[in-house]
Amino acid sequence: MNRRTIVAAGAALLLIVAAGCAEAPEDAGGGKSGTIALLLPESKTSRYESIDRPVFEATLAEICPDCELLYANAGQDAARQQQQAEAALTQGADVLVLDAVDSVAARSIVESAARRRVPVLAYDRFISQAPVAFFVAYDAGRVGQLQGQALVDALGTDLAPGEGILAVHGAATDPNAAAFKTGLSEVLFGTGIQILAEYDTPDWSPDKSQEWVEAQLTQFGDRVVGVYAANDGTASGAISAMRAAGMDPVPPVTGQDAELAAVQRIVAGDQHMTVYKRISQQAELAADLAVELLRGEEPNASLLRDSVPTLLLTPVAVTRENLERVIVDGGVYTVEEICTPAYRQACQDIGLLEEEGT
Repeated sequence: MNRRTIVAAGAALLLIVAAGCAEAPEDAGGGKSGTIALLLPESKTSRYESIDRPVFEATLAEICPDCELLYANAGQDAARQQQQAEAALTQGADVLVLDAVDSVAARSIVESAARRRVPVLAYDRFISQAPVAFFVAYDAGRVGQLQGQALVDALGTDLAPGEGILAVHGAATDPNAAAFKTGLSEVLFGTGIQILAEYDTPDWSPDKSQEWVEAQLTQFGDRVVGVYAANDGTASGAISAMRAAGMDPVPPVTGQDAELAAVQRIVAGDQHMTVYKRISQQAELAADLAVELLRGEEPNASLLRDSVPTLLLTPVAVTRENLERVIVDGGVYTVEEICTPAYRQACQDIGLLEEEGT
């Protein structure tokens, strides 16, 4: 990729990273080139800056080397994302790839783009009641089902009277969080596993997750036999709260995103499971789809969601039992990355590392 240029846009001093060249009407392969904007929602979840952005950038540079990329991260601020989208449209974006902070607020972004005849690819989070051109994501309902089934498998269905789980959901503004809830409910229905209390975590904040779980433990104490955490960040907060309350071992906790820290917690036995989504695959597909939209093509869809062409990918549950096969053999993280000195003994215990001296 050519050097990156920092461009100031708007009174909010919005910074959008532009990469590549915007002059050529066709790319090196003879196809139409243009400007594509990638608008991501936040950076507290590590995947966005460590996987989504760089993979999207690299894929776009490969398949459309003369395309220009405008990039912005909203920092979990819907108003800022609105400003970033308007700035991208003003700078001539031909396609918006939008991972919405707030799916309701994002409707105005899609409508503004439509007035300029700019297609919007909804990325990772669906935007309902808006003229979205395409939607690509992992199957959020299936994620919730995998998380719920992991709890059922770990806890069984014969809990003592008064026992149950805490449910730490994602942000209420994220439509995926609602789909996770639905998947969870479908699995828990009829099992006898009671949700003692539940919480929509503002901004997916691990700190707020920890604060809420701490408060619930003062009320429910040992009656809490598991925690549904919607992602690995909220899981980390829940685990910290239970550790601080003296719960050892920590009851089963779910997660999502297969962050390195979560994988290490699974190795150590502090987190029961995570859900792995090959985000690199999703980002690569999004870049491919964005270029197809740029060139006026109609990307292939696996289904329709509210009349929007949609491509859903399949997530995978990860526990100690399949961690080596999915995470290590799958090239997500190496043994060396996982088995740092703090986790060396735990890695040996589950067979990721050989015992010293053997």
